[in-house]
Amino acid sequence: MYKQLITIVLKVAVFVSGRGSNLKAILNSPQLKKLIVIKAVISDKADCPAFKIAEDNSIKTFCLGKKEGLIRYPELAEFLYSLDIGLIVLAGFLKMIPENVIKKFKNRIINIHPALLPSFSGKGMYGINVHKAVFNSSAQVSGVTVHFVDETYDTGKIIAQKCVDISDVASAEEIAERVLTTEHQLLPYVIEKFALNKIRIEDSRVRVIE
Repeated sequence: MYKQLITIVLKVAVFVSGRGSNLKAILNSPQLKKLIVIKAVISDKADCPAFKIAEDNSIKTFCLGKKEGLIRYPELAEFLYSLDIGLIVLAGFLKMIPENVIKKFKNRIINIHPALLPSFSGKGMYGINVHKAVFNSSAQVSGVTVHFVDETYDTGKIIAQKCVDISDVASAEEIAERVLTTEHQLLPYVIEKFALNKIRIEDSRVRVIE
């Protein structure tokens, strides 16, 4: 008699502030289709363009704020617990995650940054701001970092990085285009490793098991 294999599906909440190209990359990843389910797409903006992607894929959307009907930041942790969320993914989310959420979901919140941390990081360093700083520095290599989220911007432990050659670029916009393509590869990869329980923290370093 064959034993039935039980697959544990990782429940994910994706936080967004913009157009949602990384959300789309997650949804389009063949490897993730049987490993995760996105229970909620959450934004700090009621008119977030990424909500359209979520709605097209029958995913519930929620907005953070103080107005009636929105999720208040002090209630966010409880809301995520109610959905049994196992992993929080910041995919272009521009606000700081509340400290109580970070503590309750320790090592279960990840962010994607469009540069090679710890360089080109900190408050205000997002989107084209990062790429302009990289371009103006005359760096020959940029890249993508996926890291754990802690109480300050871009200082959590690095999980994975991927380099992008920018030695021949003519603008910050060209860097942005190249880096975004790599973001769409690296973020689904890291989420897959989480779903397969192949990310370890050992001796203050993060190890991804192949």
